[in-house]
Amino acid sequence: MQLITDTTSFISPADTVVTIGTFDGIHIGHQKIIKQVVEMAKRNQLLPTVLTFFPHPRMVLKPSEPIQLLQTIEERAFLMENYGIEQLVIQPFDKEFASLTAEQYVKDILMKKLRAKIIIIGYDHRFGRQRAAGIEELKEFRNRYHFQVIEIPVQEVEAVSVSSTKVRKALLSGDIKEANHYLGYPFSFSGEVIHGQKLGRTLGYPTANIQIETPYKIVPKIGVYIVYSFIQGCKVFGMLSIGKNPTIEGKGESIEVYFFDFNGDLYGQQLRIYFVDYLREEVKFSSIEALKKQLQKDEVEARKRIRKE
Repeated sequence: MQLITDTTSFISPADTVVTIGTFDGIHIGHQKIIKQVVEMAKRNQLLPTVLTFFPHPRMVLKPSEPIQLLQTIEERAFLMENYGIEQLVIQPFDKEFASLTAEQYVKDILMKKLRAKIIIIGYDHRFGRQRAAGIEELKEFRNRYHFQVIEIPVQEVEAVSVSSTKVRKALLSGDIKEANHYLGYPFSFSGEVIHGQKLGRTLGYPTANIQIETPYKIVPKIGVYIVYSFIQGCKVFGMLSIGKNPTIEGKGESIEVYFFDFNGDLYGQQLRIYFVDYLREEVKFSSIEALKKQLQKDEVEARKRIRKE
């Protein structure tokens, strides 16, 4: 897949079928659109292309209303390639780009840079300065600039009944099963294993402390989760805690994972953690011993659920 991050002088090497959007999460609704792009490109011998934006438009247009994203731009690119997109154009989103009129956007971006011959777009897509134009305006431009518009009708979009906002709400409420259902794959994040206070060892549960490097990446609700990672080529399950560690004074906020049946050194490694299920809320225990007993119960419950996966 060709990944274009500098669009200044970019021109597509071939005519394209293109769809446009932020595609945060690339959930099952997005996947349906991408599949249509890939199939239409094959049928018409065109290049299957996605135009997406970074930073997320809301980060630029509404900086006082921060948004947590389901994916980093690298995660988005990885999935796009897996789903058959051959050209991913990441348009830097800034106030200058946001000020383009609808016609400038169609003429300079879609026609000149992307060489779009077919545009597949949702019924509610908005574009141009102050999001002034929509599907009807796009259809008006097609005769002037010689491209085809394929509208994804409201019935199809509503039949999927999923949005990036719904996925975010599911994660922030700890409903991992629902989030993964909407996504069509397990939610994950990655980070470096860093040195912690090593208190887990004293409990019999040595943990890997994970430092997420991307500040805008969403982190699920505080609590304890069943997760897995791939370590040395093997799928290893474990329990992950996201929390403030109220039982252990002075420990502070952390993300740490205890892997079952694994004893290796992970310091300095980048790990991708995949979420399977929510176990329980974070609780302040009366003693370290009470915490240890709860961790033992958590492990029994986690292993039981893993066997059913």
